[in-house]
Amino acid sequence: MTDLETRAAPPGNALRRAAPALLGYAAVRALGLLALALWSAARDKSAYTLLTARWDSLWYTRVAELGYGYEVRLPNGDVHSNLAFFPLLPWLERGAAAVTPLSYADAGFAVSLLASLAAAWGIFAVADHVYGRRAGVCAVLVWALLPVGIVQSMAYSESLFTALAAWSLYAVLTGRWLTAGTLAALAGLTRPVGLAVVAAVWVTGIASFVRNRSTAPAQGARDPEHAPSTPADRAGGGAPAWRRALGMLLAPLGAAGYVLWVGHRTGKGPLGYLDVQAGWRNGFDGGYAFARFVADKFTSFPSALAGLGLIVGVGLVVWLYVVCVRQGQPLPLLVYAGVVTALALCASSYFGSKPRLLLPAFPLLLPLALALARLRTSRSALVTAGVALASAVYGAFWLNGSGPP
Repeated sequence: MTDLETRAAPPGNALRRAAPALLGYAAVRALGLLALALWSAARDKSAYTLLTARWDSLWYTRVAELGYGYEVRLPNGDVHSNLAFFPLLPWLERGAAAVTPLSYADAGFAVSLLASLAAAWGIFAVADHVYGRRAGVCAVLVWALLPVGIVQSMAYSESLFTALAAWSLYAVLTGRWLTAGTLAALAGLTRPVGLAVVAAVWVTGIASFVRNRSTAPAQGARDPEHAPSTPADRAGGGAPAWRRALGMLLAPLGAAGYVLWVGHRTGKGPLGYLDVQAGWRNGFDGGYAFARFVADKFTSFPSALAGLGLIVGVGLVVWLYVVCVRQGQPLPLLVYAGVVTALALCASSYFGSKPRLLLPAFPLLLPLALALARLRTSRSALVTAGVALASAVYGAFWLNGSGPP
């Protein structure tokens, strides 16, 4: 594990330190939005509608406007209930619409834009803390350059969740356990994958407690809670035990509270939320449904190429995670990225959404960021510009497709 003896707080203003990363991120996203606007206009579609009033965006705005209780019954018997959508984004949409002239859809778009900048800043903070400023800037750029990066500008919950997750992980790395637990709880109110943030907080906290207990005899009369001497301790910042414990207790409250509320509302007990997800044909099957989906692609020649592409994509994700382990990423990042990846790849949800579900797994991108950071500035800028153009074009094409991202 990376020796986090830990970097001192960056000199100067934190926002000034992150400014190059945020400016680069804004430039890449602006290019993506421009490409979307041009492509949509050529197809006689509204780019703004694609960003704010299709697919999941409609479900979020409906929750914001009318609350929970809406459902759609399909001819095959499936029931799509808006209880499947966690409440933090709709709450923010409702609050913004109440205090501004914005509609619920407008508010969702504004929240996502601001949250995407907060997420970029959080990713920079994590990467800067672990690998330095140049790697932090490159990490933000790589996240912005993802082919599905256009989702970061949609009225979806990915940007909001990534912002909360990144800053919670940063708080864990710097020993701010109450902040980490609070942000983890908010992440748990945003998406089901909030479980990944909770897992990162809990595993790191438990590892820190275990390390402190095992090193206590060597500390003699010194307070073991204030003498971090191992990577696990340093990842937690050597905070007092009561802060770690309270942060760990706070972390699961958001997700647990919403899941229990759904179970009470549906009358199906603590596991009622799983029934809601089953109505959407969502569940965790260990990847069986996804494997069958990929295997079916090899029944004909044109689709076999898509199947091969899917296998390569999954292999790349797994390889990146292995590289993260080999490079010694801190424990909370490895736990978080591992859980996000497992939930995305092993869920029986709509398969076209899997790239989007992996979007919050930004620690997987740190090996790529390190490789980009090693290039000369001129070459790094050339690579970034080329990939940004390709990503913008792909994002415009993808979002103008028939299915939801």
